Amino acid sequence: MSADLQFTVEPNTQSASDDQRAAILANPGFGQHFTDHMAIATWTAELGWHDARITAFGPLELSPATAVFHYAQTIFEGMKAYRHPDDSIHTFRPDANAARFNRSARRLALPELPEAAFLDSVRKLVEIDRDWVPGGGETSLYLRPFMFGSDPFLGVRPSAQVTYCAIASPAGSYFTGGVKPVRIWLSQEYTRAAPGGTGAAKTGGNYASSLLAQAEAIEQGCDQVAFLDAIEKKWVEELGGMNLYFVLDDGSVITPELSGTILEGVTRDSILKLVTDLGHTVTERKISIDEWREGATSGRIREVFACGTAAVITPVASLKWDGGEVQVADGNGGPVTAAVRSALLDLQYGRSQDTHGWTTRIC
Repeated sequence: MSADLQFTVEPNTQSASDDQRAAILANPGFGQHFTDHMAIATWTAELGWHDARITAFGPLELSPATAVFHYAQTIFEGMKAYRHPDDSIHTFRPDANAARFNRSARRLALPELPEAAFLDSVRKLVEIDRDWVPGGGETSLYLRPFMFGSDPFLGVRPSAQVTYCAIASPAGSYFTGGVKPVRIWLSQEYTRAAPGGTGAAKTGGNYASSLLAQAEAIEQGCDQVAFLDAIEKKWVEELGGMNLYFVLDDGSVITPELSGTILEGVTRDSILKLVTDLGHTVTERKISIDEWREGATSGRIREVFACGTAAVITPVASLKWDGGEVQVADGNGGPVTAAVRSALLDLQYGRSQDTHGWTTRIC
């Protein structure tokens, strides 16, 4: 049944009114409001994937013994749908999200969801809730597919029952007052992931483990936290939820190489190609924390930016650690960061030609 899994559509009979929806879309924020529908499907060891449907958004009824509560067997994706100038709705590289979803599933001992089914759930969810896709500025419809062990069982083993869901949330511009460079706190006590662990999977536990370090960053007057590798405490890996890029004084660009402990971001991968399109040499390699600090001090590193689905591309103003802080150039970002950000947004919002075939029209 799993191979040809398709989602049937059950329209919500109690959808939000036009006025209610308009009030939300006027100031949606991020992750605060949800559309009228969600996708849901069930997997069991006996039947495989089944009961796939688009249905009314609402609570899930789960036993207190549900496996995910006790053993954190869960994964998720983050992606967006965009309203283009002709009022059509498009997603950006959904196939990449589908592929990463299954890589995460394998690492968490969860069943793979056929990529065609993943894409079908997203397409039908966006189709039925297209009126929830905001327009103007950097607004979008944020999509959150996720999967978790839903077996009501206490025991350390892969769950024999799994639930897949996808929900959608209208999102306003991440930077309401314009792009603001961020200060980064270097975590020297905590690490995000270790070799052989789940760092390359998009699983809830990775984000939970970053929360204390993120709170420490806020206490230090910073916006985000940067993590080093778990072995030598020397190599820059990523932020709590974003990948990093460095622009050197010769115009070349570097980003920490994927080593099994860094999440393979879809935005990160897109930037690899866009930076090349803009005429820059880009290299994936190890970057030490000393190279970052010394490069920013000497001027060898001219720009640093972070990237992810929610914030897209964010310039880094400075790096702070226990005992010091170094500013990157004038602390206001730079031309390469701005150019890459514009190139990516122009593609996502349909303002430039999609020569990479990354955008998929939904409706």
